[in-house]
Amino acid sequence: MLLECNATAGQVVVIADQTVANLHFGKLAACLPPDPLVLTFPPGEASKSLEQARDLYDRLASARVERGAIIVTFGGGVAGDLGGFVAATWLRGVRFVQVPTTLLAAVDASVGGKTAVNLPAGKNLVGVFHQPMGVIVDTDFLETLTKEEFASGLAESVKQATVRDPQFFAWHAAHAAGLRNRDASTVSELIARNCEIKAEIVAQDEREAGLRAILNYGHTIGHAVEHLLGYELRHGECVALGMLVENELACARGLLPRTDADRVRNLLEQLGLPTRLPQALDAGEVAALCRVDKKVVGGAVGFVLIRGIGEPVRVADVAPGEIAAALNVIR
Repeated sequence: MLLECNATAGQVVVIADQTVANLHFGKLAACLPPDPLVLTFPPGEASKSLEQARDLYDRLASARVERGAIIVTFGGGVAGDLGGFVAATWLRGVRFVQVPTTLLAAVDASVGGKTAVNLPAGKNLVGVFHQPMGVIVDTDFLETLTKEEFASGLAESVKQATVRDPQFFAWHAAHAAGLRNRDASTVSELIARNCEIKAEIVAQDEREAGLRAILNYGHTIGHAVEHLLGYELRHGECVALGMLVENELACARGLLPRTDADRVRNLLEQLGLPTRLPQALDAGEVAALCRVDKKVVGGAVGFVLIRGIGEPVRVADVAPGEIAAALNVIR
């Protein structure tokens, strides 16, 4: 991979998770112009905040970074969301490139132009759509991921297959062993197909006015669980739990055959993802957090359910009692 800036392009700024910078910056630096400005932040979801964005703005101001600069976000989903948000808002928007170093970021978070930070009230509540100039995926960066972090990325891939591509869903099951063992060609095929699916959807609905909303499958419950657990679980792990709860909602409504719900659960288990909460959560708190999610319209909580693999349906009339009953599937 190579990123070149001509004389008018301005400075290159790298915004990176400190852990990722320590592990991989040497390889990235070899592909950049000399002497990029490197701004790091502490790893973890807590850094996806307005406070951390403010710190990055201050450092950009001190370095007198101009509108012609290019920001390179380097790391997982937090780096992409936070760095992309800063790029979108610094001087009313500068260009940026995503270089994801986690599977989750490679298959989902880095593609599509969503940027955001969290608030105490909930996840991703402040953000903007800002498309990157490009997304550069190097699978060598994935070698340092723990098995849990790697599996977290697989959850987003299962999500996309479940709502969009039944054949790709079946491919996951057929290649589960290769994915668990991180077979290079299998992982590359997985990333490529996910990027195709995401790009196809975003091209039709960049700002989530319609079709793109199907990618929120598993996320209405998943974001609430993630927030209530204090980000103890990884994002993909919470999405996996969210898919199970939302499938249970669909089964209870007679939308989804139990056999298809079981197929999703079995696949998540095969890929090493959790299917039970690590601790009890209050159903009322989960329902309340769903009501402050960014997918709420006119006071109604938006859910993406499925009628079958590859058959998403959007609903906005889920009652708190339904959520409470469905949560039992992951207790």
